[in-house]
Amino acid sequence: MKKLAGKRIWITGASGGLGERIAYLCAAEGARVLLSARREDRLQEIKRKIAEEWSGLCDIFPLDVGSLEEIASVHRRIGSVDVLINNAGFGVFDTVSDSSLDDMKQMFEVNVFGLIACTKAVLPGMLEQKSGHIINIASQAGKLATPKSSLYSATKHAVLGYSNALRMELAETGIYVTTVNPGPIETDFFSIADKGGDYVKNVRKWMLDPDDVAAQITAAILTGKREINLPRWMNAGTKLYQLFPSLVEKLAGRAMMKK
Repeated sequence: MKKLAGKRIWITGASGGLGERIAYLCAAEGARVLLSARREDRLQEIKRKIAEEWSGLCDIFPLDVGSLEEIASVHRRIGSVDVLINNAGFGVFDTVSDSSLDDMKQMFEVNVFGLIACTKAVLPGMLEQKSGHIINIASQAGKLATPKSSLYSATKHAVLGYSNALRMELAETGIYVTTVNPGPIETDFFSIADKGGDYVKNVRKWMLDPDDVAAQITAAILTGKREINLPRWMNAGTKLYQLFPSLVEKLAGRAMMKK
């Protein structure tokens, strides 16, 4: 039997990229997918594809995750869920001196406050049913901040800190908490984060395949997996930095400026 059959899975940021691919894999496993994003037209297209290819159950809920009021309203319509995948998020790569406070505000509203609000919304139902899974898409940037990603890294540091505390709080409740910490993924994320295209050009050969990342996330649903760190070599570099920060900054600082 497919382990996700009949499970209600709410995915934010589901109109493209990683969220869209996770939705297809969950639908193929028989889950009822509940998709949220700002682009209703794209959600409608994904819903049609799920119905045509897997005869799957899919409901769409247009949502700006940066709006706490919209989150509360959408959740009232969704009701209880078995799995929440907090995938909505964006970044803007800029130096501290060139970054804007508007970008700061928007990134924290979506990447942090929206994620927390969605989690708070589903948590009472999960606690009542004594089961559930919250999957937060963080980033290797949350473990290793690099030049020109100060604001984005700060939001992902916050996601990791929140998730780690939440996991410990829920340890005896039957609710799992997983963080996903990928390096750069080949998605539309960089159309905003890297408008000049320099970063993508420098790291393209190391970019992760979004289908592979989605497959690993889907396989971890309703398991006790603590973290998914991708790619492994980048996670090893992150651990090295945590042990020897001065050495890594000295040896790799110039390379990390290539954004």
